[in-house]
Amino acid sequence: MAELSPPKAPSFIDLTFEEVAALPTDTVAVLPLGAIEQHGAHLPVSTDYLVATSVAEAAVATVAAAGSASVVLLPGLAYTKSDEHHWAPGTIWLSWETLMNTLIDIGRSLANTPVKRIMFINGHGGNSALGQVACRELHRRFGLMTFFAHPSFPKDQGGVDGVDTENGFGVHGGHSETSMVLHLRPDLVHMDRATRQVPDAMAEYKYIGFGKPVSFGWTSDDFGPGGVIGDPTGATADIGKILVEGAVERCAAAITEASHFTIG
Repeated sequence: MAELSPPKAPSFIDLTFEEVAALPTDTVAVLPLGAIEQHGAHLPVSTDYLVATSVAEAAVATVAAAGSASVVLLPGLAYTKSDEHHWAPGTIWLSWETLMNTLIDIGRSLANTPVKRIMFINGHGGNSALGQVACRELHRRFGLMTFFAHPSFPKDQGGVDGVDTENGFGVHGGHSETSMVLHLRPDLVHMDRATRQVPDAMAEYKYIGFGKPVSFGWTSDDFGPGGVIGDPTGATADIGKILVEGAVERCAAAITEASHFTIG
């Protein structure tokens, strides 16, 4: 028996302009936000882009197949705000002004269609604060309903701790991200180069730190020369499969909810 192909995500850019003009007004346009930046010696610089686009495409396909909402997938943004990794070869980043203006311009263009709902699925923590501001700007300027989602939540974005060996610092190139890439593109992972890099002494601070009441400014080379903040050494593809499938399920449910969400 032939294996069934996975459902295909409806793509905005495959439509003609007349087909775009005929989209229902409750359509959710999904825009993945990735990054091209160093992820240590063991992961590709495409890690965040790979995770964001893979989860977004699968979530959009899931919603479309279920018929639970009208949804279209926009092409993902690969280059975003990665200045915390500016020091590393391979990092290609936009200034906050450039990225903000890009998101505003995309929203302005979308407002010229019947589509008035946009969800960003963000795979890079460095985009989060700017993305929240962009969501408010797009809502205020163009009346768009805007939503900001993550495939997963690292500790510094309000998420839960990773594995015990990360001591609450698994935010970049650590156990979760490495596991997801092992599931999605194992050919791009070099586990023989994976090393633990965790600022254990920082766990002693009561108020300042990742997931604590007071945040702090940092760049990834503050934690050492390896470019990792976390412990990838125990990562597995099986764990990655669970994480990716969970992310797809959550994002698909969020897209469906966004299609009928109202304020007030």
